[in-house]
Amino acid sequence: MHSKVDGYIGKSQWEKELEKLRAIILDCQLNEEFKWGTPCYTYNGNNVVLIHTFKEYCAILFFKGALLSDPEGVLIQQTENTQATRQIRFTDVKEVVGMARVLKSYIYEAIEIERAGLKVEYKKTTEFVVAEEFQEKLDTNPVLKTAFEALTPGRQRAYLLHFSAPKQSKTRVSRIEKCMPQILDGKGLMD
Repeated sequence: MHSKVDGYIGKSQWEKELEKLRAIILDCQLNEEFKWGTPCYTYNGNNVVLIHTFKEYCAILFFKGALLSDPEGVLIQQTENTQATRQIRFTDVKEVVGMARVLKSYIYEAIEIERAGLKVEYKKTTEFVVAEEFQEKLDTNPVLKTAFEALTPGRQRAYLLHFSAPKQSKTRVSRIEKCMPQILDGKGLMD
């Protein structure tokens, strides 16, 4: 057990729920770590699940949840752009206790996915929408195009999603203009 996890749980409004989730996960023989400011559980050094909290709920998140069979139909895709992870949400400790058997079966399946070395097939960057305004910039600025193509696929996808999200063209243009220096410096959206 990791001491930072104790602190994380003790400060949470979801303390009872997190303690129960932690006990269930540790009973599945995963290693407890503290990553990204949250409890993370690994198998042979690979991330399997983490616990995280939100204002309205707490959740267990499966890193390769898209590969789980989900016979109970309880896995939630957080956003339409989330490709690999899936979560199960809770608002009461009774829900956690009532789902203990299901949670363990999902965790064991996630461990087997890691043992088998299975990978989530991500959409290729070319499958994402390129905002018309950004495409114009790429077409007229070869230095920008070269810099963008040199970014990792994940960084490219983050920019493409960021640029295509606004409904108004002027907002898309503003985002593109603001991010161009970062792209030219080889940095991602969150760097």
